[in-house]
Amino acid sequence: MNKTLKTFLSRPAGVVGLTLLAVVCLMAALAPVIYPGSPWDMAGAPFMRPGQNHMLMGSDTMGRDIASGVMHGARVSLLIGIASTLAAVLIGVTLGAIAGFSGPMVDLLIVRATEVFQTIPNFVLAILLVAILTPSIWTVILAIGIVSWPPLARLTRAQVKSVAQREFVQAARCQGQSSMSVLLRHVLPNAISPIIVTASMTVATAILIEAALSFMGLGDPNFMSWGYMVGAGRTVIRQAWWMSVFPGFAILITVVAINLVGEALNDALNPRISRA
Repeated sequence: MNKTLKTFLSRPAGVVGLTLLAVVCLMAALAPVIYPGSPWDMAGAPFMRPGQNHMLMGSDTMGRDIASGVMHGARVSLLIGIASTLAAVLIGVTLGAIAGFSGPMVDLLIVRATEVFQTIPNFVLAILLVAILTPSIWTVILAIGIVSWPPLARLTRAQVKSVAQREFVQAARCQGQSSMSVLLRHVLPNAISPIIVTASMTVATAILIEAALSFMGLGDPNFMSWGYMVGAGRTVIRQAWWMSVFPGFAILITVVAINLVGEALNDALNPRISRA
């Protein structure tokens, strides 16, 4: 564990990404303290420029504080990104482990089901699911989780198949341990590193999908999100550039930070790179 942390901290990109991600998390945590009111409330005159009337990022067409929306939107984006990734990991790792550790018939069925999901573009399927289920924060999480599990399932299947052929797994079988015990105690713990890295990247993808859904008006109307703010400001971007630029910049920073952390995790958890 200490060696993994040391390798991670030796990657400047990973440290930068972790710092940026910590800032975003701090924004999400302090949003109710710094801006205790609702981000939907009118805080001043419409179209106020950044810095006017103590508004750090200006106001939108309805006089709402952009800075308040950005900080409260961080909570929504992180919640949806993490929760939908957990759902995708639960589905993908479960199906991938079953496919990689079961017989050829079960493996074939799960692989074919995974291929069916992968033939449909992720964003199109997410739009259909949210539109059918009615837009809300939970339907968005469910939709993103459903469209995000196939890569995790394929990776888990490949890792489980590889680890299952090793000597210590065969020794555990010879000791009379059940298949479930072998899978949970010996196979998955030794196959988890690339899954963790892929899951971290999935969080960034989930945030982008949520922003795109909110941009199109398919987000939860009760929660302020970065995608909604970008979409609301696109019609007046020439007159009020700050309405779209600040939330768009928040999306960019968060996604880049998560990707940098994911790459550093890959280096830290990869035994060859770590030893080098």
